[in-house]
Amino acid sequence: MSVADSTETDWVSRFADEVISEAERRAPGEPIVCASGLSPSGPIHLGNLREVMTPHLVADEIRKRGHACVHLLSWDDYDRFRRVPAGVDPSWAEHVGKPLSSVPAPPGSDHASWADHFKAPMIEALAELGVDYRGISQTEQYTSGAYREQILTAMRERESIDAVLARYRTKQGEERPGAYYPYRPYCEMCERDLTMVTAYDDDTTELAYSCACGFGETVRLAEHDRGKLVWKVDWPMRWAYEGVVFEPSGVDHHSPGSAWVVGGEIVGPVFGGERPIGPMYAFVGITGMAKMSSSKGDVPTPADALRIMEAPVLRWLYARRKPSQSFKVAFDQEIQRLYDEWDALGRKVAQDAAQPAELAAHARAVRTSRGPLAATPRPVPYRTLASIADVTTGDTGQIGRILGDLDGVAALDEVRPRLDRAQAWIDTHVPADQRTRVRESPDEELLGSLGEDERESLRMLTEGLDEHWSLEGLTTLVYGVPKLRAGLAADAKPTPEVKAAQRAFFALLYRLLVGRDTGPRLPTLLLAVGAERVRKLAGG
Repeated sequence: MSVADSTETDWVSRFADEVISEAERRAPGEPIVCASGLSPSGPIHLGNLREVMTPHLVADEIRKRGHACVHLLSWDDYDRFRRVPAGVDPSWAEHVGKPLSSVPAPPGSDHASWADHFKAPMIEALAELGVDYRGISQTEQYTSGAYREQILTAMRERESIDAVLARYRTKQGEERPGAYYPYRPYCEMCERDLTMVTAYDDDTTELAYSCACGFGETVRLAEHDRGKLVWKVDWPMRWAYEGVVFEPSGVDHHSPGSAWVVGGEIVGPVFGGERPIGPMYAFVGITGMAKMSSSKGDVPTPADALRIMEAPVLRWLYARRKPSQSFKVAFDQEIQRLYDEWDALGRKVAQDAAQPAELAAHARAVRTSRGPLAATPRPVPYRTLASIADVTTGDTGQIGRILGDLDGVAALDEVRPRLDRAQAWIDTHVPADQRTRVRESPDEELLGSLGEDERESLRMLTEGLDEHWSLEGLTTLVYGVPKLRAGLAADAKPTPEVKAAQRAFFALLYRLLVGRDTGPRLPTLLLAVGAERVRKLAGG
């Protein structure tokens, strides 16, 4: 079934239908414009990624249908630097109020500015995710004079803009001191926006301002390119300027008096445009943040996620949920369950057994209109690769041996990049006290304390290793030994008593092999340790 056939259950297709229809009404024959906006004021996190992925998926579907479509990504690098975050030299306080593009990058960064420092990892992540967009620097737009006519229009219509804003002021009868001006200059002397417009003449466009630093001047706004419109006017101005048809926004933008609501009332009367179709997107949560670096603001970024999961899996998380549905990105043990679910979906798709919405989400995850994303040739289960990476402490020779025994893998490139992601997860998100360390020598005290039943179970295990030396075979062996000891066949359904015996047998093996009661799945652990060493540690 094609994606187009799955419109009933596929949110991306539904939005694409709506956007194509709306674009034809607004600007027939013109390229369809979808938009996103990101502020590089700090780490651009996985919640911000939804701002980009939502229009990306819709724009990509529109392109697949043969329509010209551009996805604009505005970098709000002309926004003010608001505060010095924790961990940054307090001397950066002197830059508060400057454009993000004019603030030096954090100490130790190779980038030219604060904005570039935080844009760079996002740009790399979007490339890996296959997101095709046209980036726009708002610093370049404003300082080049691209918005000059729009700024003059906003200043000319300042009273009607103020009237809209007044309807949403928090206190009834609240008075705003002085005249209202929707434009704020950056000071020519200190470069900060600690300025106040004191006078403006519509005919000459002469604008006078004073700054908290003590500087003041009069400029001709028709020639002045060191300032910007306030956000609630800037956003609707861009909708009209770019002809945006589709742009999502977060929950915070949909409250009364928000830029989305106010902008919808300003964009037509002031700028002659229309507000885009704009779904509200929900929160993206995180599980397992204990290892996130404080230098990154304790906020996991797309780059962080792509270190531990493949790009199609991260795309899938955003594609399979409607924008209004929240979801979580796993950095803890849940990532193994997530990968199990992803692999199960891949098998369903291969068997033509996936539901339409599942099929559509999978298709959007693995390829874009430009072609397929990189994939692992032999998708060995993530939990297996993580266990192997854990037990071998990343020794590629050992990993190669185990994977050869496990699944006939001839070269590690067959299981990359998934293997590298699993290794990174083990290295960065599994605490040291939960890492697996195989014993160097037998636990003679424990072996000496065992009863005859336990010794016989270990003997049956060690004698059966060679015959069962595969993941499936070892699974049968470790579960089968307690069944055989209870007089049942190896493939018999276990009784409650046998289940208890299995748990006790597993705990014994873990103690003998890794000195703990639990660990990686036993069949994987046995393969990793190797038959000879298992016999040695189990007293065989």
